[in-house]
Amino acid sequence: MSKGAIYPWQKNDWARLQELLKRPPHGLLFKGTKGIGKLDLALGFAQSLLCQQPDESGFACGQCPSCHWFGQGSHPDFRLLQPESLSLEGEETESGKKPSKQISVDQIRGLADFFGMSAHQGGRRVVVIHPAEAMNVNAANALLKSLEEPPQGLLFILVSHKPQQLLPTILSRCVSFALPAPDIASVTSWLASQGVKKPVEALAASGFAPLQAVQIDEQLGSEEREKLLRAVRQPAALDVFALAETLQKTEQVLVVQWLQQWSYDLNSMKLAGRLRYHPGEEAAIEKLVEPVAPLNLARLQKYLKTAKREAQHTLNPKLFLESLLFSYRQLMLE
Repeated sequence: MSKGAIYPWQKNDWARLQELLKRPPHGLLFKGTKGIGKLDLALGFAQSLLCQQPDESGFACGQCPSCHWFGQGSHPDFRLLQPESLSLEGEETESGKKPSKQISVDQIRGLADFFGMSAHQGGRRVVVIHPAEAMNVNAANALLKSLEEPPQGLLFILVSHKPQQLLPTILSRCVSFALPAPDIASVTSWLASQGVKKPVEALAASGFAPLQAVQIDEQLGSEEREKLLRAVRQPAALDVFALAETLQKTEQVLVVQWLQQWSYDLNSMKLAGRLRYHPGEEAAIEKLVEPVAPLNLARLQKYLKTAKREAQHTLNPKLFLESLLFSYRQLMLE
């Protein structure tokens, strides 16, 4: 990874990684919220460890044979393990089945030959596992054996959005490397440089995950989201059938996510007097939640959590959306 390739909010993280190398661990756990660049940092760190001519700050040169192999995904001393669903990016497998969302025991066992070989360049070897919580129980147990007796010079980097789902025995054998939420100033500046039209709003709507904010920017200006947010501001006047008709071609999970963010801010305003996802709307939301019972806002959040699971398997989008909007209106007006 060249110096220009790390995100602006990762400078301190990079310095901490260089400090760690004074006593190199054999297992590292990168943990933090989704969408802050954990995988990119892990891959960049792996490349720098394998680079033949890193600079004084530890960044990869990008020019040596090792960096070229890494860039082409063919470095003999590096392996990236992730679910088929990420590797194939939604394509079907050769058998026609949907790609698996798990990291299988066969993928871990497939590293056996890699473990048995000496490093091509006589130095380090690196395995990145992402996201680590995608390992099923058998895969996690198989990895544990390698973590307990790691081959010489091998570094495992586990990247996780949900470290609490990992086996305690795996956690205990890795050095924890927490990646904090990025600072807003450097993120909004970076988002603007990426062509994001509303950086502050996009960052808030993404839950302060910059990489997701880039994608969300397009949704922010979407007519469907604007119509939904206009309608939910006035529950008493909400025309459930008309709005469901308007939204039925929009991805249902997305509609639920928009409502979840709205619901979170209703609850947050009621209990703490502040917002997370809809900056600048304090007055309108404060007025809206004033007559609503806190218990109903809690029920709404719980209902939307269930609805998000159902949204992935719904057969009739219009009926699903009607039920969703009816429930919202009822809980807001009770």
